[in-house]
Amino acid sequence: MFVVGASSLGGEIAAARLLAPWFGDSTLIWANTIATVLVALSAGYWIGGRLADRDPSLDRLSAIVLVAGGLFAVVPFVAGPFLRVSVDAFDALSAGAFVGSLVAVLVLIALPMLLLGTVAPYAIRLAVTRVEEAGAVAGRLYAISTLGSLTGVFLSALLLIPLLGTRRTFLTFALALVLVAVVSMQRRWVLAPIGLAALLAIPAGTVKATGDGRVIWEKETPYQYARVVETPDGERRLELNEGQAVHSVYQPGTWLTGNYWDEFLVLPFAARRAAPRSVAILGNAAGTTARAYGHFFPAARVDGVELDSALNDVGRELFDLHGARLHLHAEDGRTFLRASERRWDAIFVDAYRQPYVPFHLATREFFTLVRERLNPGGVVLVNAGHPEGSDALERTLATTIADVFPHVARDPSQEVNTVLIASEAPISEEALWRALPALPPALRPVGAATATRLASALTGGDVYTDDKAPVEWLIDASIVEVAARGER
Repeated sequence: MFVVGASSLGGEIAAARLLAPWFGDSTLIWANTIATVLVALSAGYWIGGRLADRDPSLDRLSAIVLVAGGLFAVVPFVAGPFLRVSVDAFDALSAGAFVGSLVAVLVLIALPMLLLGTVAPYAIRLAVTRVEEAGAVAGRLYAISTLGSLTGVFLSALLLIPLLGTRRTFLTFALALVLVAVVSMQRRWVLAPIGLAALLAIPAGTVKATGDGRVIWEKETPYQYARVVETPDGERRLELNEGQAVHSVYQPGTWLTGNYWDEFLVLPFAARRAAPRSVAILGNAAGTTARAYGHFFPAARVDGVELDSALNDVGRELFDLHGARLHLHAEDGRTFLRASERRWDAIFVDAYRQPYVPFHLATREFFTLVRERLNPGGVVLVNAGHPEGSDALERTLATTIADVFPHVARDPSQEVNTVLIASEAPISEEALWRALPALPPALRPVGAATATRLASALTGGDVYTDDKAPVEWLIDASIVEVAARGER
């Protein structure tokens, strides 16, 4: 009962982690995973009770646990093809294939969970010898199972996933299940745990194909799956979780990317005459923007704030993230701002992970905190990623920001990225045009292109608050809307 309890809840944590590299780790993914586990366990309880009354034998119970362990071992291997179809469907916004393949993965997880659910009533039936002790036996076994569940949660979250990875976490719980099952089974089954132990030695590999690149670094961090892909021309890309978006890029000898990161270098001049002397980057990743700021504006202090310390490390190691005035912090962006007594000339918010955004970085209370941490005349830039052809998220973010800042504008730099700029000072393309001669020469074309695109912020969205910020619902609705139009 202890091992089954540990495997069921530890497997639930691992299942959510299995889905995260493809679909993210939003509350919707957690809700789907938890719901699947609960439904499977409930069905298992019902089936297990009927089986226990029909054939109350330890051999039958051991066989059930053995099969559950085998299915646990299979899940991370066979889930890959379904997940790959899901991501391809998501990339093409084919809602039917996306939902179908996601359901298929959840079914794969449900099967071993259903079998684990049969164990509790079966074990109680075997352990009860007199009716008078039924309550005490049931209470004792459920207490043991719950302690096992508690152990499984912390074991998977704090030890197995960070050290061994998601696949080997499934295999570890599978091995534990098989070991307790074969104790009372015939001798020939002793080979089962040996076979599972051999699977632990198989390299985990990468989550998805990398096109023309090769993976030069990957890690299951406490927060996400991260990897660095290097292309034949030497460019490096940092991909997190679902891999649908690149979170940092590095090309030796260059600092401009031709992507939205470049706009962060010039957009502050739409509201300021001088370059920022201090910058805080919330969602620094491996430091694409921080590295560029250190090159073009070496006198500026840059505070790179990244929740995942592993990304700070890989930024230093593989993305040339260095600088005399660069300071890296491993902390949540909002927590960092709240605890800091420092003020900045510019705060960049680039912590929105595709396809979902952390709700606590998209509320009126958050942007009020940002405003309090800005120097007079300071600016905030927000990278608002969104499905192509959908502006619902941008409208909501712009409306929420406008509830705090008197001036808000937009730079639709990419089909799936809009950079919002807000300040207490007026914002205009004319100010950016006037600043061009004083910019470093390499930034002048970027500034000119940005000034051409700069426009008033969109309106019509809701104001999100800490109490109500349904960002997952908003993004899902946008995806369905775009898919219904047959667009990417």
